[in-house]
Amino acid sequence: MGEKKPVAPALKTALDFGPLLVFFAAFFLLKDHPVTLWGQSYGGFVLATAIFVPVLIAAMVALRVLTGRLAPMQIATLVLVVVFGGLSIWFNDPRFFKMKPTLIYLLFATLLGFGLLRGKPWLQLVMDGAIPMQPAGWAILTKRLVAFFLFLAIANEVIWRNFSDTVWVNFKTFGLPVLLMAFFAAQAPLFSRYAPEDEKDS
Repeated sequence: MGEKKPVAPALKTALDFGPLLVFFAAFFLLKDHPVTLWGQSYGGFVLATAIFVPVLIAAMVALRVLTGRLAPMQIATLVLVVVFGGLSIWFNDPRFFKMKPTLIYLLFATLLGFGLLRGKPWLQLVMDGAIPMQPAGWAILTKRLVAFFLFLAIANEVIWRNFSDTVWVNFKTFGLPVLLMAFFAAQAPLFSRYAPEDEKDS
């Protein structure tokens, strides 16, 4: 595993969220302007996906070079984006790409749940020490995050199957990140309660 290197927070944020914003912008610019290639018409969603996939790959490569490593969740997300984004482009079918968040969240919930059953602090390893906390706190956070990922998977399925492309793109671009940030903000009492003893005493 490569040694983690410090990187400017603004640059890391841009690389983390920039590709998603590129997808959002491309979709709204192209949604009313289908393009015909090799006798087949491609709508804005598939065209935006075709732009998003290489942009995300480039961002992940940049993160790998700058930080010296990628988190397991970043690698899993990249693989699923390439696979399901590629299927959407190849078959000219947005449904594959819309299913991708469901599979990502189900995968994360399954892996974290399996680690919890084995008594392994996989969440702590994945978060790479970003949150100092006692083992009991990590166990509680893992249980909550498993339930939250299952909720996000169900929410994604409900939205993409019942609403328009525009609604799903807004949900994917803004709804999911806001829900994730709100979830971790709501865990502040947990982080405080299970902070390492030396930090409590300081």
